[in-house]
Amino acid sequence: MGKGVFQVPQAVNEPVKSYAPGTPERELVLQEYKSQYNSTVEVPLYIGSEEIKSGDTATMSPPHDHKHILGTYHKASKEHVEKAISTALEAREKWANLEWEQRAAVFLKAAELIAGPYRYKINAATMLGQSKNIYQAEIDSACELIDFLRFNVEYMTRIYEEQPESSSEAWNRLEYRPLEGFVYAVTPFNFTAIAGNLPSAPALMGNVAIWKPSDSQVYSARVIMEVFKEAGLPDGVINMVMGDPKMISDTVLASRDFSGLHFTGSTTVFKNLWKQIGDNIHNYRSYPRIVGETGGKDFIIAHPTAHPKQVATAISRGAFEFQGQKCSAASRVYLPKSLWQEIKDFVIEDLKSFKMGSPEDMSNFITAVIHEASFDKLAKFIDGAKEDDEAEIVVGGNYDKSKGYFVEPTIILTSNKRYSTMCTELFGPVVTIYLYEDDQWEETLKEIDEATEYALTGAIFSQDRYAAAHATNALQNAAGNFYINDKPTGAVVGQQPFGGARGSGTNDKAGSILNLYRWISPRTIKETFVSATDYRYPFMGE
Repeated sequence: MGKGVFQVPQAVNEPVKSYAPGTPERELVLQEYKSQYNSTVEVPLYIGSEEIKSGDTATMSPPHDHKHILGTYHKASKEHVEKAISTALEAREKWANLEWEQRAAVFLKAAELIAGPYRYKINAATMLGQSKNIYQAEIDSACELIDFLRFNVEYMTRIYEEQPESSSEAWNRLEYRPLEGFVYAVTPFNFTAIAGNLPSAPALMGNVAIWKPSDSQVYSARVIMEVFKEAGLPDGVINMVMGDPKMISDTVLASRDFSGLHFTGSTTVFKNLWKQIGDNIHNYRSYPRIVGETGGKDFIIAHPTAHPKQVATAISRGAFEFQGQKCSAASRVYLPKSLWQEIKDFVIEDLKSFKMGSPEDMSNFITAVIHEASFDKLAKFIDGAKEDDEAEIVVGGNYDKSKGYFVEPTIILTSNKRYSTMCTELFGPVVTIYLYEDDQWEETLKEIDEATEYALTGAIFSQDRYAAAHATNALQNAAGNFYINDKPTGAVVGQQPFGGARGSGTNDKAGSILNLYRWISPRTIKETFVSATDYRYPFMGE
């Protein structure tokens, strides 16, 4: 077999299409949207070469049109999950031993399929299944997923190139083995790109995966599996199962071959899985890798020197894009009293100009929240703020679920810096503002650092460089992604590796080389060219 030191194509971020009126991409995605809306699909379990229809099904509907049925998906039994595990382990030997450039080619092809023939299909599926407007779908299910696939390949080569020092007497080599077993990937509803990355990043490094997508993301998850299959991913490398999350997790974590968890979701669920892994630790072949990105209570703080219009725009975008259903969405804001009136006027002007409805109407900035449970939770907090003496609704506060799960973008102003909506993760289009005295800058930074268990994203707005530098230092543990004079959302693969610590996760930075290190088990090989023939060392001489 021929050999070579291969160089992969240089990773570059996928350009974001505008979908402006009159552009070809706008017409193409709308055609695809209508086609998918007017047809139904049946999503099977993907286990090895089989597409299994269990007969135990659930329906899929657009959150913005919940009476309309997009199709059904099949739910796994325990036997199906056990079959997925055995299938993955069977596939592992050939996949782990496949040349790295062959694995790279699969995922580079997947990236190009999404950039080209699958772009509008995966975007339309994300618009329908997760109620993202076209721009939010484009930056997620197309561009970010493409970026994950391209950059991960480049990061893999950089890892493999990292080698120890050798001498003329001995050659030291470091090889990067996959984990011994399988990886369990648990993905959320809110980012199609995360759903694609969590099973594929370990797979790129030679691992096999059991993937459990969110029930609310299955509609676009099926497109990811279609892409992987067309890209030539061998059967059994990534197996997709849906159904009862407790049963699936219990079955997976009971296997002695469980070797890693790649998770994005709620803090509580992640902690419970971690505990379950700990309880099972004596059963495993090796110590499992545990990687998770979880909740957030992300902040914006404005210094008295901040530009009010910039702060207002950061609130309007950072809190309300994708209905605030981003792990990074701004949900608590600290403003100096001296700037409040001006910022308030700008934000109210923005929110009153927002249009809300189906993503098919591209003039809509806001669509629906993901499901009824989310809607009901948000409505409860909004109603509480209406009745509470410590809070007032500045703008918004209405909601309606008769056709879709629509919650009006809402701003709450509170006099209590530890008010419930300042501390509780809501995951919706609700942001709470606390006003601080201009001379209470230091105390406010301390409050931000201590107010919640989370540490995912945060932003400082200031025209005073000393204040910006001081806040960057004072809040160094409060956010794994920190922004100066920008909203706390919109991390780009290869530019802002994403993840937080404390209650926000293990900070292993998905979309970076740091994450890929977690899915390998290095082995050092020392080869001595002329072996010793005498056990005696010089110090032993007479």
